[in-house]
Amino acid sequence: MIEISILPHLNAALNAIAGGVLTAGFIFIKTGNRRAHKISMILAMCVSGVFLISYVTLRAYAPIFEFQGQGAVRVFYYIMLISHVFLATAIVPLVIFSVLHAFKSRFAAHKRITRWTWPVWIYVSISGIGVYLMLYQFYPAAAG
Repeated sequence: MIEISILPHLNAALNAIAGGVLTAGFIFIKTGNRRAHKISMILAMCVSGVFLISYVTLRAYAPIFEFQGQGAVRVFYYIMLISHVFLATAIVPLVIFSVLHAFKSRFAAHKRITRWTWPVWIYVSISGIGVYLMLYQFYPAAAG
């Protein structure tokens, strides 16, 4: 059985992997490699799905810590956190519609929606790492 305390670190790693795979997928489609793009995007969905399961598990069993930073960094953290949470929620239907269009070979519609999906998804991956670093590495709660 996995320790709950490892989940924040796992989640950050999954966000980093998703960000890397999303970036690779972006490069692949821009260079015309549709097969590699498709594989990258499927992998990004799988990694993000594992992240979602891990995150929900963490939230079910572990307390939400109050951010320990003070001053301007506190304002920055909460702006990042709020935008991250809002966009993480918004990304789910964007990904679903993007994938449905791609699998139904409606590539014009797929391209239109992914102009929104990709930047939001990459922001959510990167800001998730930022939230992790600020909450667990730079300003950790005192052990108690």
